[in-house]
Amino acid sequence: MTTLRTAMCQFTASTDPEENLRTIDSMAAQAAEEGAQLAVFPEAAMARFGIPLAPVAEPLDGPWADGVRESARRHGLTVVAGMFTPSADGRVANTLLATGPDVDTAYDKIHLYDAFGFSESDTVAPGEKVVTVDVAGVRVGLATCYDVRFPELFRAHADEGAVLTVLPTSWGAGPSKLDHWQLLTRARALDATIWVAAVGQAPPGPDADIRQPTKAPTGIGHSVLVGPDGRVREEAGEKPELVVADVDADEVAEVRRAVAVLDNRRL
Repeated sequence: MTTLRTAMCQFTASTDPEENLRTIDSMAAQAAEEGAQLAVFPEAAMARFGIPLAPVAEPLDGPWADGVRESARRHGLTVVAGMFTPSADGRVANTLLATGPDVDTAYDKIHLYDAFGFSESDTVAPGEKVVTVDVAGVRVGLATCYDVRFPELFRAHADEGAVLTVLPTSWGAGPSKLDHWQLLTRARALDATIWVAAVGQAPPGPDADIRQPTKAPTGIGHSVLVGPDGRVREEAGEKPELVVADVDADEVAEVRRAVAVLDNRRL
């Protein structure tokens, strides 16, 4: 059996990248102690939404990304974390850094959150490339937040051999948004017969009501691990939390033999 022990590292990012880097290091250490090979942090783990992004953005060879690399090296695992990098057009890219023993690459969010009254594209430039990485012999696709509403990306991961998609998010609060989150993460797992590890920001404070919209998408918690058959295997609550579970890569082949939706596609 081929498994990838995966940690979903749900926390509430502050506006201070250095503070958030310390949180990442602390949670990566805890994940490593629990045997994780992959630690996934939320979108905007560098700095939460709701502040000007250009002043905090750094290149992939900058000090913040290097801090994540050092944490991954010190704890002996692969880390995926959301950050912001400068874009050539003056905006920023909403970037996932993936770094560890066998990988050092990045994914720029393709689908921008121009929905529910937000306009991410005003300040964020879209990515263009589908990205998969190999972690401990298991291929993993990278996606971010609003990407979850676009099944073709998850199928593209499957077509490239991925058995797991990681989905860092900072989900917007509001009426029915938890319902959307739970439905969409399960649907994408079924669309591509793939594991989905969706890791969200925890809400910004103990009194936050995830049913009430906020000025910026600052998270609703409820990080979730969904199996390739669409069943929820693990789910966090609304507070900062570390959830560690084994992703069984062999189960993907079993499900695809039973429900060959990828092979049966006509369009």
